[in-house]
Amino acid sequence: MSESSGPAHRPSAVAGPWSVPVLFRERRPRVVVKADLLPAVSVVGVLTVLSFPLAFVWSRLAPAERVRIVAADGTQGALELESWHRFDDLAVFGFLALGLGVVAGVVVWLLRERRGPVVFLAAVLGVALAAALAKLLGPSFANAHYAIATPPAVGEVIELAPRLESWWVLLTGPLGVSIAYSLLATWNGRDDLGRRLG
Repeated sequence: MSESSGPAHRPSAVAGPWSVPVLFRERRPRVVVKADLLPAVSVVGVLTVLSFPLAFVWSRLAPAERVRIVAADGTQGALELESWHRFDDLAVFGFLALGLGVVAGVVVWLLRERRGPVVFLAAVLGVALAAALAKLLGPSFANAHYAIATPPAVGEVIELAPRLESWWVLLTGPLGVSIAYSLLATWNGRDDLGRRLG
């Protein structure tokens, strides 16, 4: 009884006719750090320089807040709905930074031989620095654009330069890089992200 039932329950040690023995397991690509450091520094530098055009474009697109002079000492009175432009200034800057992040993510992805987390993090850092510098430079450009040459008279309506009153808007740039790069990496689907040109 034990001899007849033994072979039925014993797993077969012989490989099937279509099985192929695996002698070497395929190695998964490792993260390249050292070779990508110099390109990563270049990416951070180039993206940081883009803070100047970002600040200039924002200073021209952001709407100014109109106020009325109500006293001889320059006291300002708010006009109806004009205070909403303070949010509009943040929204314009946020969309510009988000667009810069998306474009930077796509361009960095096109650097095929440098794809990976090192250059991706460099792009995130570069866009964050560009947005931070643009937040500091933008109001200066706007103040120069909306400068008042002569003291306004009582009852006159003047335009106040756009301003950025929150640092949270700086998150939109790195968010754009992350979304663009992550979508492209997911679409690629390769272990090495297609770094090998062959």
